[in-house]
Amino acid sequence: MLSRVADSLYWMSRYIERAENVARFIDVNTHLILDLPVEAEEQWEPLVITTGDREIFHEHYREPTRENVIQFLTFDDKNPNSILSTLIKARENARSIREIISSEMWEQINKFYFMVRDALSSDEAIKNTHDFYTRVKLESHLFTGLADTTMSHGEAWHFSRLGRLLERADKTSRILDVKYFILLPRPDDVGSPFDNLQWAALLKSASAFEMYRKKHRRIYHKKVAEFLILDREFPRSIHYCLIKAEESIKSITGSQPGTFQNPAERNLGRLRSEFDYTQVSEIFSIGLHEYLDDFQSRLNQVGDSIFETFFAFRPIAGITQLKETAE
Repeated sequence: MLSRVADSLYWMSRYIERAENVARFIDVNTHLILDLPVEAEEQWEPLVITTGDREIFHEHYREPTRENVIQFLTFDDKNPNSILSTLIKARENARSIREIISSEMWEQINKFYFMVRDALSSDEAIKNTHDFYTRVKLESHLFTGLADTTMSHGEAWHFSRLGRLLERADKTSRILDVKYFILLPRPDDVGSPFDNLQWAALLKSASAFEMYRKKHRRIYHKKVAEFLILDREFPRSIHYCLIKAEESIKSITGSQPGTFQNPAERNLGRLRSEFDYTQVSEIFSIGLHEYLDDFQSRLNQVGDSIFETFFAFRPIAGITQLKETAE
């Protein structure tokens, strides 16, 4: 497969997943604000902090109000990670590989893009926040479902899944960080009904509330963190994403379990193996925010090594030698 095609497949899926997860950031904040006491002040800047776009935001907006943050994260073309910006890039990547993806996938990504673009002129995201961001999530789910059911599960599909899973792992960690930044409770608030309401809202934003309750029943902050970070079976947990991402990269390279052929496999395998033996008590002894921040840095290293291994342009050795001989 051409590296250009693999790169487009990888980033097409990452951008679609990123759009969905920005919707999840806004949704979790909306849920948490509904549970705040009447006298509490709404907080919207933490969403900009956790997406890593704080500097860009303050270049163009004075105050992190509800309207400004929603506009910036959803429609602003000056924000490369806004929902509309990521859909534009996902659509362009899909356009360049139309002969690889199915026609149903191409139709869905167009439908998704036009739905968000049309919402820009109607102020739908401001007026009907929950309904709009629920639609964004559902459109992303439909695209993923079409990819799984209309593409052969070969090399192209694995590059697409690899991008989606790495993006999802990163954004699940950032959704957990939203709880940390929005309202870090006082010691006497931990375990209180108010604290539990926030963790329940967090689970709902990750579509994890029902599956968590089936497994653990009671809401307890360490169990919530354990479920979203270390669970091997829930599709949005970080550990699950790393396991399936490693399966895809080994399907691409043909490496046997426990072996690696390149830095991308080594870095991803090392990170996944650490999750195999990590306990939630260790995470909280380090500090939840500190642990997640370190994970995000290491996941970025995995992404960099994937680029260098599969997508980076390199001179062909024979041509280079011919040029040197001619000179």
